[in-house]
Amino acid sequence: MSTDDTDNNGKNNGINNGNNGDRATNRNHSDDLESVIKYPCEFPVKAMGKNDAQLEAAVLDIIHRHAPGLKEGAIKTRPSSNGKYLSITITITAQNRAQLDAIYQELTDCERVLMAL
Repeated sequence: MSTDDTDNNGKNNGINNGNNGDRATNRNHSDDLESVIKYPCEFPVKAMGKNDAQLEAAVLDIIHRHAPGLKEGAIKTRPSSNGKYLSITITITAQNRAQLDAIYQELTDCERVLMAL
């Protein structure tokens, strides 16, 4: 860090003069995922929420909109130990990162889905 990047107490003042070293360390995590995942590929999408038929219907509607033609056995559900919550895992053939981003955005926007992984 240059002297321009610190205040009188030696603390970083947040000014970036372009001397931030290797930019590879500043890459976005999603860039790393893009280079790891090779498309098309089988990709499990998991959504969780309160255990009711409306959750399963909402999740399936979202998935079918973005990944039609699910294979047999692609949908697995599992209730929580007390039955209050339901986990739905749907394995899709992901075509690209944009498709996965759209699925996860719509799942997180859905009021019935408490968590999407």
